[in-house]
Amino acid sequence: MKFDIRVPIGLLFVAIGAMLLCHGLFAPHVDVRGANGHNVNAWWGALMAAFGFAMLALARRAGRR
Repeated sequence: MKFDIRVPIGLLFVAIGAMLLCHGLFAPHVDVRGANGHNVNAWWGALMAAFGFAMLALARRAGRR
């Protein structure tokens, strides 16, 4: 079995993205005035988690060959 760098990268991005998403959604002190009313932590957390899941999906697909 070969070492695929996409697995640890995917796990790292999923973990950090989930933490950032939870912080953006559940932190009571989030100040969104400087971001035109957008919760930047929640958006970037969701994007990072989606990227991590994409890396994991690519690694799984490559492992099936």
